[in-house]
Amino acid sequence: MQSLKSVLDGAAGEGIISSGQAGALLPYMEARGVFLREPVAADALDIAGPAEDRPIAPVEDTEAPRFVRGFHDVLITIGVAIVMAGVSGIGSVFIALPVIVILAEILVKRQRLALPAVLLTVLYVYCIFVAVVIAYDAYLDGQADPYLRFLLVVLPLAVLLPPFYWRYRIPLSLSLWFLSLAAVALGAVFLALTRLAGSADFIADRPMISAAIFLAAALALYAVAMSYDLSDRFRVSRRSDIAFWLHLVTAPALLYSTLAFVFLGDLANDTLFSSSKGLPEALAVVAVVLVLMGIGLVIDRRAFVTSGLLALGLATASLFKHMGAPGESYILMALLIVGLVVLTIGIGWPHFRRWAVAPLPIPLKEKLPPLR
Repeated sequence: MQSLKSVLDGAAGEGIISSGQAGALLPYMEARGVFLREPVAADALDIAGPAEDRPIAPVEDTEAPRFVRGFHDVLITIGVAIVMAGVSGIGSVFIALPVIVILAEILVKRQRLALPAVLLTVLYVYCIFVAVVIAYDAYLDGQADPYLRFLLVVLPLAVLLPPFYWRYRIPLSLSLWFLSLAAVALGAVFLALTRLAGSADFIADRPMISAAIFLAAALALYAVAMSYDLSDRFRVSRRSDIAFWLHLVTAPALLYSTLAFVFLGDLANDTLFSSSKGLPEALAVVAVVLVLMGIGLVIDRRAFVTSGLLALGLATASLFKHMGAPGESYILMALLIVGLVVLTIGIGWPHFRRWAVAPLPIPLKEKLPPLR
């Protein structure tokens, strides 16, 4: 396959364009995603290859996660789910963990199967979490500080996920490790603040400071996700898949940490909307969701759209309720509007993204995924 440079040089040689135009067109076209690539070698398609920036599968859609490559993956994944259900039922999570490692050695390390790798990663995290909870319930005082218990539960995940990723190179496992680090940091910060302030529940007593801490953690995760995104703007390597899984967590984290400032009074009650909230709060939710949708369009990540659907539905229902909609019809009207929003954005995603990216400066556009 010819390179883009050789094609332009050939066009200049035939007099179609000048050599100066060919030299100017090359960086211009490459910066906008027009790039002729060599065929990807078969061993480069492995999910467990050694390098994060190695091409694993070129895709037409820049947000197509590479975890389903055929029905063989689906069949093996069904088998893994059934086997693990049986193992957990007959034995315990302490027996399930070594079985997960054995299956990962066969299915991920040797056969390079993508979808089973995702399931095994989820099961690995789940079994560690359950095992830690069982152990702490047996040996830890039930009256221990809840922030201390949370920290002790998430800390093993931060320790045990890196070797799992190092061995099998599953993008989801690295993304979950970053999430576990954020959870450990939050647990340590709130534990320290609780001790320093002498408060039984720091989040309930200091909702504004707590909301700011949650937002800072969400922004840190977003920065990590964007570092992977911007380092692979054509989204052909494992780095893009790592960013995909990170954005699935980052998008709702950004949304609800931002909404925590709107609903400070409800932060301690674990509620998003209460009967005391009115029209201003509903409009604030809609505004926050729209801003995050705009961010999703610019960086070409649909997770920023899907993460706000619940909040958008609740806010829309609240708006209709305050407008005096009869009976329970405001719920159905909210569902209708949210559904139309999803369909409209989903169908017109390339066009909406083009409109969102068009006003941005050229240097920023050249760092974003190309328009399609």
